[in-house]
This record gives sequence, structure tokens and C-alpha cells, in this order.
Amino acid sequence: MLNYDLVVVGGGPAGMAAALKAKECGVKDIVILERAETLGGILEQCIHSGFGLTYFKEELSGPEYAARFIDLVEKTDIAVKCDTMVLDIDENNLVTAVNKKDGLLKIQAKAIVLAMGCRERPRGALEISGTRASGIMTAGTAQKYVNLDGYMPGKKVVILGSGDIGLIMARRMTLEGAEVKVVCELMPFSGGLTRNIVQCLNDYNIPLRLSTTVVETHGKDRLEGVTIAQVDEHLQPIESTKEYIECDTLMLSVGLIPENELTKNVGIAIDRVTNGASVDEMRQTDHPGVFACGNVLHVHDLVDFVTMEAQLAGEGAADYILNGAKETVYVPTTTGNGVRYIVPQRVNIKNPNDVKLYFRVGRIFKNAKVVLEIDGNVISSKKKIKLAPGEMEDVVIPASVLAGMTENSTITVRVEE
Repeated sequence: MLNYDLVVVGGGPAGMAAALKAKECGVKDIVILERAETLGGILEQCIHSGFGLTYFKEELSGPEYAARFIDLVEKTDIAVKCDTMVLDIDENNLVTAVNKKDGLLKIQAKAIVLAMGCRERPRGALEISGTRASGIMTAGTAQKYVNLDGYMPGKKVVILGSGDIGLIMARRMTLEGAEVKVVCELMPFSGGLTRNIVQCLNDYNIPLRLSTTVVETHGKDRLEGVTIAQVDEHLQPIESTKEYIECDTLMLSVGLIPENELTKNVGIAIDRVTNGASVDEMRQTDHPGVFACGNVLHVHDLVDFVTMEAQLAGEGAADYILNGAKETVYVPTTTGNGVRYIVPQRVNIKNPNDVKLYFRVGRIFKNAKVVLEIDGNVISSKKKIKLAPGEMEDVVIPASVLAGMTENSTITVRVEE
């Protein structure tokens, strides 16, 4: 049996940032448990640039961004156990893990930060007819093959889904000499950042077909082609628009899912929209002493936001460890017109600081206003030239407003056209 003040599950950017913040706040005994062989998480295979613009004010690659935090961790006495799989967390915050060196581990924690990241939605979740031919894979798997293993998945590529990983792989495959025939997107808007659409598709003349999906794959042993079709307002394929495209590779970029099996096993409440834990403004779940941050909480578009959110969780965990549970009066956040979800899902009005609410919209808005409304009063109204589902937005509740709220107060974020 080992005893630590703080156990951080996951050694990616979220886990490292949370551990470092907790250490900075005065927590002494911290351990990071990472199932991969090294720290860094998914950033190790993201060799493209574009990271760090918000947090470091400079442009870095994924490995460079990760390396900065790995260096900081190594300069502290934070314990790190890589190649370690966490199997269970019980109601008393007892963590069960396993690795080759220590065997089965039991770690009693005063607090836990969940930072397990997310996984890609697989082909099995899609209604695509066809055999299990080779050449069909998620975009993240293809990224690992090309960037880490040095293998080319194919030469003629169709990408389904316009999430950021799919857009980035469209450019990556083109640079490696493959022909990316088309990127198909089921929805009438792209799920990726605008900058990625411009830099990864437009700059290389790769067509993006919106309201279009793959309905069938062809080929028995190796993929030979796919049939695509436009979809109607109910997202159903239109028979007359079917088109065959010859290809040897189909990459799927059809969404990311928070890696929340551990979270669910503890009995923590899950938000039905984000598929992550329901948390307060310090990212504490409804299980005392358990915090969540990063892509395991909700899927972020920028790693910079992951870092800042993880620091909040680390600070919250440190406060819980050093000072115990605080007095809380929670008020739930409510989505208004056009808003798909808000994190945090509840706010402690006893918090003496400003609280930032992160949210995503459900469709594209142009020249609209983001309105924060508390108890029926408009607290802020910001005009936005464009709002898109692929880009996270935020509003701030000032501490002075929190101080005047009661347990019966209401917090609503909405879009006004």
C-alpha cells in the first residue's frame, strides 16, 4: 500500500499541468500514473505546428509543447510511473493500478485528478456497409503510423469527417506524396478550426464536401473504393447523389469520446452532451476529492485551453488536500438558445474569484451576440462575427456578481441573433 496526497491519472498535457500546479500550491507527495511508456500523451505524435500560441505566445509542435512540461516535471520531486495502467478507483479514493515493475499497486490518495484524455470514435459506431478490408482506420491511427512508425497507410485517400485530426492528416498525407481525393463531412459545417480548413485543405486544393458521407466501402482484402452520397436535412443519404471514388485508404475523423470508464466506475455523474464528468468551477466532480480536466472532461480544440483548465483542477485539488472541503452553494449553469453545452456545469457562489464558463454552440452563427444572463439580468453581451461548433468560446462571471447570487439564482448563456 502506497500513500500519496495527490494521484494524477494520465501523463499528457492535462495531467502534467495539474500536477505542477498542485506542487506549486504546496502539495508535497504527488504521483503521475501514465499507461504509455513516456509522458506527453497524444502530443508525441502531433508533429505539426500550431501549439502554444495562447499559453506560450509562440508556435510549437506537439512534441515541443509536451517537452516543456516534461522538463518542468523532471525538475520537481513529482513521482512518475509510466507503463502503468489504472484499473480501478473506489469510493474512498483508493487507486488500483498495475505495471511490470511493481506488479499490482494499491495507492491511497487524499485527492485524485482524472486526466485520461479521449479516444476516437471507431468504424463500428458508423453505419457503413462493406467488409473489414484493410485500409480503413481512424485518422489518429494513421497519424501514428506516419509520424511515429514511419509507415504510409496508403496512396489514394478519402477522409470521412472534418475534425481537426482529419484535416491535419489530409495535409500530412499530401506532403508525403499521397493523393487525398476528398474530405466528406456529414454535417452542413466543418467540425474543425477555421485555420485548419484554410491551411490543410484550401492551401492544397483538397475538396471539402459538406452534408456528404460514406455509405459503402468496396474491396475484400484491401480497400478498393468507397461510395459517397449527399444527405438530406435528416442526415439520410440521397440515393440519386451516390458517387463511387477509387481509393485504397479511408480515414475516419468522426469525433472524439472522453476516456471515461474509470470515471463511470467511481459512480461520478456524467454530462450527457460532453460525455465527461459534471464538475464545478474548480473542476471537482460530485465525488469529494476527485477532479477532472482536459479531454477526459470535454473535448478541447486547443491544448493551451487544456493546460489552463488542468491548472484550475490542480489548484482545486491542492486546496482540497491542504484545507479540506469548502463551504459550497451550487448554482447550475443552463444552456440557452444556440448553446450546446457549458463547462462547468455548476458554480459555487461562495467562490471569491471570477469564474470563466466555456461553451460550444450547436451550429454556425454570424454577427450574433453571446449573452450571459443571471437571474434574468444581462451581465454581458459580446458581439461575435462568427461562432462555430468547432471552436470553444467563453464568458466570465465577475466575482462581484457571484457575491450577490443566492442558491435560487440562475445562470444562462445564450446566443442572440
